Amino acid sequence: MSYTVDEVMKFIEEEDVKFIRLAFRDAYGIQKNISVMPGEVKKAFEDGAPIETRNIAGFEHCPYAKLYLKPDPNTMAILPWRPDSGRVLRMFCDVFTPDGNEYESDSRVLLQNAVKAAKDKGINFKFGTETEFYLFKKDDDGNPTRIPYDEAGYMDIAPLDKCENVRREISLTIERMGLTPERSHHEKGPGQNEIDFHYGNPLKAADHMTTFKMVVSTIADRYGLVADFSPLPIPGKPGNGYHINIYAVDEYGNDVVKYAAAGIMDKVREMTIFMNPTDASFTRLGNGAAPDKVDWSDVGGNELLYLETYKDKTKVELRSPDAASNPYLVYALLIYSGLKGIEEKMELPAVGEEALFLPTSRREAAELAKKSDFVKGFVPEEILKEYTMG
Repeated sequence: MSYTVDEVMKFIEEEDVKFIRLAFRDAYGIQKNISVMPGEVKKAFEDGAPIETRNIAGFEHCPYAKLYLKPDPNTMAILPWRPDSGRVLRMFCDVFTPDGNEYESDSRVLLQNAVKAAKDKGINFKFGTETEFYLFKKDDDGNPTRIPYDEAGYMDIAPLDKCENVRREISLTIERMGLTPERSHHEKGPGQNEIDFHYGNPLKAADHMTTFKMVVSTIADRYGLVADFSPLPIPGKPGNGYHINIYAVDEYGNDVVKYAAAGIMDKVREMTIFMNPTDASFTRLGNGAAPDKVDWSDVGGNELLYLETYKDKTKVELRSPDAASNPYLVYALLIYSGLKGIEEKMELPAVGEEALFLPTSRREAAELAKKSDFVKGFVPEEILKEYTMG
């Protein structure tokens, strides 16, 4: 759906909207927000809503006392779990400086710039996602435990699969918010689930991933559970992946995603810190089905990239990222590395060719990023320091 500012204002007036959440994100893609009353929304559209950001990751060294949130009307969504009387509406915002310029360290702006760079070169990228998460019980005081909600396995059904009703409510809720879930099922781990999305334009896909994580956590809490997207919640059990499906065509409709895949492989070690930003990320890589090498195949396994062609359309599935990553930042880097592969017509190495290993620690990944001219060319210094210092 797409909306104009006037349509949003009319909706707020006619649909008894009393609170408007203006959402943005920190350097790691964690959603933040302020709430405003209906009378403040027009001002937010025109001038932005002021916020103090120096206590937010990636904004600590902001040179401005205040930044300003300007809502994107196309992202308007009602929060379905809130009361119908006095409804709550949410919009994603871009972050602006006091002089009206986009703030360069806002990762949503970074993604928009990447999409524009691709469009200027006649390339259209689309992304879809396959995201895994665990559901754990809470104790009598409402605190999270490490006790899985069930002991079911891969694609099991009820009664073994106790998560079925939770997944269904998540899927129906995100559908009401304008997202398009494709499929859901129980994963290999106890209490582990996967919900997949159809592909869409990169900005919408990143917005949807952010919405999805919020909805999963909210619905889990309503069931007395806690959702866990972390890379390896239970030692010795399957980790949580965040697989990204990539499509790319040129202005004539020609499939160019194989060139893009070669470009991504060429830069993936330098980008790993952004796709796997925590120490726990590196306990997942190389375990079970998670990749640990810069390789690919068309048969499926534990490779970094899985290429699938169906009805003359090729999809590239990138399998190393986890959901601790910032989708706006990751998608931007995938676009830029993919563009490099397309422009240079880079070829994929032969299947089974000896491959480099992905970084095995956060420190190694950080060092590769700090030394990368590619990364430094697209990632603002403030964000790069956030990921690589310490």
